[in-house]
This record gives sequence, structure tokens and C-alpha cells, in this order.
Amino acid sequence: MELPAVRKTDNIVIHNGFISSYNTETLIPDWVAYELTAEEAQGTFSRSGNFSMDPSFTGRQAMREDYSNSGWDKGHLAPAADMKWSSTAMYESFYFTNICPQNHTMNERSWQRLEKYARDMAEKYGRVWVVTGPIVDLGAHGTIGRQEVAVPDSFFKALLIHDGERYHSVAFLMENSSKYQSIKSCYLTVNELELFLDRNLFCNLPRRIQEDIENKVDKKFWTLE
Repeated sequence: MELPAVRKTDNIVIHNGFISSYNTETLIPDWVAYELTAEEAQGTFSRSGNFSMDPSFTGRQAMREDYSNSGWDKGHLAPAADMKWSSTAMYESFYFTNICPQNHTMNERSWQRLEKYARDMAEKYGRVWVVTGPIVDLGAHGTIGRQEVAVPDSFFKALLIHDGERYHSVAFLMENSSKYQSIKSCYLTVNELELFLDRNLFCNLPRRIQEDIENKVDKKFWTLE
């Protein structure tokens, strides 16, 4: 349910906790998707793992040296905190097929709050489907490392929940910067995000349901009032 429309050019990598479409030109994922259940959100495995190249991916990919002394964090797309339900899922979340250069302040504050918000919603409603990724639009931050890993201008996250009666969707867009960004100031509809990305998200939903839920945000449901 969490998967966006897959293109012929997508390099799909499947792991225990997430699926990634890794871009061998930008050396960051185009998107990462996963389902998080309430039970998984309450996992007890501690954060552990070493940032490393993904051994299951044979194409060109980023290396630790590309990030060294760059001033940018190695930012998870599928967060390690969402992978506490499995030691394998936790370890695999540190592969570079799940990592992007991220502003340190954003990574530790605004983005981390958004990740916790998604976990809280999973615990409240039983599960949440997540698709998240970078946006390299203007290339304002350039690249890092010898291999010229692209630094995203911003990041997106789209969430889908079924509350037992109907589906609800919402999307978020945050700049890759140190400025304060509240969750309430960064939300948009999934349709608006799809237009920006030129990609169909949650494409496995029936078209009728997509049209009904992706062009609006129920602010009360998502506690955005």
C-alpha cells in the first residue's frame, strides 16, 4: 500500500523494513517506502549499525568518505527509530540506499519531530504507510564528496492511514535547512505533492479512493488544527 508508482528507471532495493528506489546519478534515494505498525513502533531493539554501502545493491552508491567533513549529516529516510522491531531491519537502515545529506539542525529537530509524529499516528491507529524522500530541484546546496553526492533542497513525507472506516492521507514538505519548521506549517495534500514530484503516490489504492482522499487534508484527524 505504501509504494508509489514505480518507473522503469527506478533501481528498487528491498530490505526487511523498507523499500528504496536508489538513484545512481544523485547517489541518494529517489524515495523510500515502508509500513509501520503499532507493534513495530513500540520495538525495543536499541539503535545500532554502521553507515555503509548496501551489499545487496550492485550499482554505484555513496560511501562514508563522501560525507566526511562535509558539514552534512547522514540522514535516514526510513528512521532507525522505526526499525526497533528487528535487529536486521535496524542494521539495514544504515545502508546508503536509505541515506541522504541532511542539515544537522533539521535532522535533530524538525525532521525528527515529523518522524515521531508518524510513529505516534501508527500507535494510535494501528499502522501507517509512509513514502518519503528528497527533492533535488534547484541544487542550491550543490554536492559533497569525491563522487558528488547530491544535497537535497528539501524533503517530503506522505502518510496514509485507515482508521477502521476510511482512508486518510497527508503530506509534508520541509526545507533542508536549520530554520525552525513546525509540522503544522509544512503540511499539504498528497495531490499537491504528487504534482510537485510528478509521481503517483499510494498508487495501489483504488482510483476512486485516491481521488477522494488525496485532494484534501482532514486537519482534525491529523491533529493539525
